[in-house]
Amino acid sequence: MLYVVLFFLMFSLYLYVVLGGADYGAGIIELFSSKENQKITKKTIYRVMGPVWEANHIWIIILIVILWIAFPVYYNIMVVHLHIPLTIILLGVTLRGVAFVFRHYDAVIDNSQKLYDGMFMVSSLITPIFLGIVFGALISGKINIVEDISTLTFYEAFIMPWCNLFSILVGLFFAALCAFLSSVLLIGESTGKNARIYVRKSIIATIIVVLLGLVTFGYGYISGNVFVKDFIRSPLALIAVILSGVLLYPLKRMIKKGNTVWSRSLAGIQVFLILLAAIIAHFPDIIITTNSSVSLIEKIAPDSVIKALGISLIIGGAVILPGLFHLLKSFKMIKILEQNNNTST
Repeated sequence: MLYVVLFFLMFSLYLYVVLGGADYGAGIIELFSSKENQKITKKTIYRVMGPVWEANHIWIIILIVILWIAFPVYYNIMVVHLHIPLTIILLGVTLRGVAFVFRHYDAVIDNSQKLYDGMFMVSSLITPIFLGIVFGALISGKINIVEDISTLTFYEAFIMPWCNLFSILVGLFFAALCAFLSSVLLIGESTGKNARIYVRKSIIATIIVVLLGLVTFGYGYISGNVFVKDFIRSPLALIAVILSGVLLYPLKRMIKKGNTVWSRSLAGIQVFLILLAAIIAHFPDIIITTNSSVSLIEKIAPDSVIKALGISLIIGGAVILPGLFHLLKSFKMIKILEQNNNTST
């Protein structure tokens, strides 16, 4: 039953990166657009993501619940040593949700609309950056695990683990990845001139993702990061990254042809390969501390808890997944079963 729990843990992580990431990326694209293009993107966001944006974030809730129940040691390390970036993420999600609603439903057109737009765009950038920072902190080797945390200074215990260049670079990489996902999504929801806007955005985002990836790994290798060195030694991780890079060519062709099904599918596969590479490079010791690593599958919850959680996830998945698929298809977020009528860009 442990494998069932692990599957849902990784599955929730993947869906949140893809769906939630595309959600965040829309705000990032809007932020880094001209005023004219911001209006176009704003309308497209509400038409495409408005009906499903809350559903996109259910996966992080499932992810947190699984960690809390099944892997309490991991959960404890995260909420103690990384409570500052996690709090910023929570505030970002809250402010983004408030701005998303009020800038659409507020009937009064005044300067408050500018405030809501600013809140939405800035929180759409800050939140994924800190989500990436949290993951970067887990593999940065800066978390100091001691029996008595009072022996550490505030900086050593709560700042150093995440406020370092490697973690920040990982955060920027994830934000760029979100922009890439959203640009590919929005291409399929636009035609003509508008579609060409998102094609350019996707190309720019792809270049930034590649450059940030190279910079992050280059810095990690030079600074002696354990995760990066183990990543380079892992044949499976390297193969996954290489495959992700190879898929850029067919993705570019599908984008130019306006093939929504294949462009979204290839982008989703690329994200899957990147996540797979990041996980298998150091699995199960995903948390790397200053002097050792913490295994995900050691010191887990009792077998009875794992069994009950696994059964609950199976039942919940059987109920939630078909409903989610129907929701996304109803609002045309899934194009696989539909004829692709988009014009070539």
